[in-house]
Amino acid sequence: MDLHGFGHLLLAGTWVTLKLAFVSLFFGLVLGLLGALAKRSSLAPLRWLATTYTTLMRGLPELLLVLIIYFGTTELLLHLFDIYVEVSAFAAGVAALSIAFGAYATEVFRGALQELPKGQIEAAQALGMKPFKIFWLVMLPQLWRLALPGLGNLFLVLLKDTALVSVIGLNDLMRQAYVAAGFTKLPFTFYMAAAGIYLVLTIIFMQLLRLMEQRANRGYLEGGR
Repeated sequence: MDLHGFGHLLLAGTWVTLKLAFVSLFFGLVLGLLGALAKRSSLAPLRWLATTYTTLMRGLPELLLVLIIYFGTTELLLHLFDIYVEVSAFAAGVAALSIAFGAYATEVFRGALQELPKGQIEAAQALGMKPFKIFWLVMLPQLWRLALPGLGNLFLVLLKDTALVSVIGLNDLMRQAYVAAGFTKLPFTFYMAAAGIYLVLTIIFMQLLRLMEQRANRGYLEGGR
């Protein structure tokens, strides 16, 4: 496929897309884990806060969230604190995608927490382990194994959702394809090239996720489960 000298821009956009996806994944996982723990908390305000967060964020389109954060944060800070802060497209994209990913990841983690054997936690408590050690050494490794399939699917969705951030000017893969298509008047060529790149990335990450799931389940599979 002849890219008319725009191939390097597509590669640069691919790198921006990957950075956006992985940074959003990190913060989204943190939000999801905190949200799941809050939903399982004995404190009613935490449960209410987590439920409100997941209900609102799962009900809003990601594109709308991107636009609200990008255009609304500057206006809100100026109105409340008389401080002008220009939000970058990358930061707005990370915030929006992390918040959206975290809302869905909360439910994945919550379901995984419900599957954890209660007897193991009770045994750890009987041994005198502190709550943090119980979470870190007993719960988290099993939580990761149980949640990995669902989180993997969410990450593949997140990877494609990064294209939404192109509307606020981030030079990701979709934006670079749009620029190249406009300059050369060959939209089909460059949008098909972008589609091919997204497809290749998806296939690569699907294989990596499959390997991660096999590794996470290795001890269980060997034990006949």
